[in-house]
Amino acid sequence: MTKTAGCCQGCLHYVFDYETPKTLVIPSIRVGFVFRFTQFLVVLYVVGYVCVVQKAYQETDSVLSTVTTKVKGFAFTNTSDADPRFWDVADYVVPPQGGDSFFVLTNMVVTPQQTQSRCPELPNPSTSCVDDCDCIEGYSDPRGNGILTGLCENYSTTVKTCEVISWCPLEIDTKLPEHALLAAAENFTVLIKNSITYPKFNVHRRNILPHINSSYLKRCEFNRTTDPDCPIFRLKHIVSEAGEEFQDMAVKGGILGIIIDWSCDLDWWARKCNPQYSFRRLDNKNPANNVAPGFNFRFAKYYKTPDGEETRTLIKAYGIRFDVVVHGTAGKFGIVPTVVNLGAALTFLSLVPVVADWVMLTCMGKRDLYKKHKITHLNEVADTETMSMGTSYGTQ
Repeated sequence: MTKTAGCCQGCLHYVFDYETPKTLVIPSIRVGFVFRFTQFLVVLYVVGYVCVVQKAYQETDSVLSTVTTKVKGFAFTNTSDADPRFWDVADYVVPPQGGDSFFVLTNMVVTPQQTQSRCPELPNPSTSCVDDCDCIEGYSDPRGNGILTGLCENYSTTVKTCEVISWCPLEIDTKLPEHALLAAAENFTVLIKNSITYPKFNVHRRNILPHINSSYLKRCEFNRTTDPDCPIFRLKHIVSEAGEEFQDMAVKGGILGIIIDWSCDLDWWARKCNPQYSFRRLDNKNPANNVAPGFNFRFAKYYKTPDGEETRTLIKAYGIRFDVVVHGTAGKFGIVPTVVNLGAALTFLSLVPVVADWVMLTCMGKRDLYKKHKITHLNEVADTETMSMGTSYGTQ
């Protein structure tokens, strides 16, 4: 019975005993250094990282953006496979209306004067045949060039392939020139017009800055050191800043990103909101995985002959696609995030004495002495008797 009562009393003391802070001055330089150094780290983190680097005292908003582009430049080609030809923006920019992405033609495989008729398939293991039995009439291979007629025809003096209904003559896309036909495309320029909005702060900006006028646009060209505000870019410089060689990339094409960063600080003491440009290649150029490299697509130009027959010129276009990527965040002083982060800072500071106490009671040589004075258990009965005896002696 006594043991049970003792256990209950111990539980009650554990639950209901009150702990109150006690001030204990420790004349130790090492403990004091740990305390002040930990305080310094907390203040450095709050002021240096949270406030200065992260600007956590600010409200933020994400950018809304619209982009238009306009390419300019001329080129002239004269090859053995085609007649001499002058190229302007209507020929080499596909589609003509540029938005946040535009394509510049640099190389091509041209198959002229195609008509809808019958012709032998291009030789490969799936189209080669010996007689008509090897060709299934009406079958169409998605990787082929047409619908089989069921006939086996001579492709050359030594090779026979299945005949197809298609646009003939068929395209032979292995005849890609080793050097870009439109090598002059490196000197083409593009005007990028970008307008952005931060709705929460009612802020509107353009990459054509207020000091830019028409006469300036006619003569300027973007240069990171001498003219960083000009919105007109030479294609060769874009590719070069992305770490690529234009003429090498122009042979099989690729994808380049023009990145516009609108990171804005809208506080009155540091008001800044101007675009920052950077450039990067976006497609895979790893030589270890060169399957289907570059960027290409096909389009056709259609004609009518004098006798009413429809013909077309098929172009397999290789070139560089430029994607304009706009991103950014605006920040402005806000009372709510300031109060939240101030509360977090005070919480961190309140934990500093815990660290100092742990070092004092765990790592110091006099930890037993510190623990004796740091933690005191109050014995009310003994202390009361002592005080009563002291009062009695005083009365006598």
